[in-house]
Amino acid sequence: MADGTTGQSSVIGALSLSVISSVAIVICNKALIGTLDFPFATTLTSWHLVVTFCTLFMAKRLNLIESKSVDVRTVVFFGLLNGTSIGLLNLTLGFNSVGFYQMTKLAIIPFTVMLETFFLGKKFSAQVKFSLLILLFGVGYASATDLQLNLMGSVLAFLAILTTCVGQIMTNTIQKKLNISSTQLLYQSSPFQAGVLVISGPFVDSFLSHRNVFSYGYTSIVCSFIILSCLIAVSVNFSTFLVIGKTSPVTYQVLGHLKTCLVLAFGYTLLHDPFTIRNVVGILIAIFGMGLYSYFCTRESKKRSSETKHQTPLLVSSSAVKNIDTTPLLTSKN
Repeated sequence: MADGTTGQSSVIGALSLSVISSVAIVICNKALIGTLDFPFATTLTSWHLVVTFCTLFMAKRLNLIESKSVDVRTVVFFGLLNGTSIGLLNLTLGFNSVGFYQMTKLAIIPFTVMLETFFLGKKFSAQVKFSLLILLFGVGYASATDLQLNLMGSVLAFLAILTTCVGQIMTNTIQKKLNISSTQLLYQSSPFQAGVLVISGPFVDSFLSHRNVFSYGYTSIVCSFIILSCLIAVSVNFSTFLVIGKTSPVTYQVLGHLKTCLVLAFGYTLLHDPFTIRNVVGILIAIFGMGLYSYFCTRESKKRSSETKHQTPLLVSSSAVKNIDTTPLLTSKN
């Protein structure tokens, strides 16, 4: 009972940390990009990852975290894929309307469900699928506007969805199959994620903003917000790996849409962003869908736990051991 309570508390803690840090960094970056006119989002993300790695490196030197060796090819590919997905998501916004970009982010959940169903054999009940449908409708109704399509934008959106889904699924799979913590995986993969964005970031930002990050006039206020954004990002990156490792990629995406609703609500109340009754109704529908998703997942988890407890313990024979899945982790992903 104590172990179950502790596990549940750690999940709640991870979810809370992810929500708080993500909302905080969105507000910080909104001030930095919108108010202070610093439009270099991809480059800023690369700095986030560099600071995250440096922080974890110092923690390792102080013996605050344990470094665990894993397959190098797996970690390298994992880092490169995650870095690429971030760049593609930012680039997608440059080729598509805001409405289509929001639909791209919404498509990550059903695409993740499809990948986990077909390739990992994971089962999603009709109730869970129904709650996800309500959630997606609510977020889409609240945030999506125009849906202008173009070929290049559609291709980039598809690649962004694919790389993001695969990266998040692998985050969960690597931690469980290689028995490493979220901190260890983040420490070993962040240099490769940062490397992709450090190299590509200035080009992506130059294409999107038609400005050069190196010729930008940095002021003390801008530098202060950049430092604050990087510090918050350490918590964001850590909580992302923690949540996916303790729950699932789909749950993380549901959490992401909760953050979207909170950011919209903060924008309406604190930043006086314009809003309509459509925004309010959409947020309420999305929150209802999140509640249903949480309820159904908790009920199914308790049901599986109860069924496991009532099963008769069996001795594991040598022939049974041979049937245990020992399929090696795919190294063609990040």
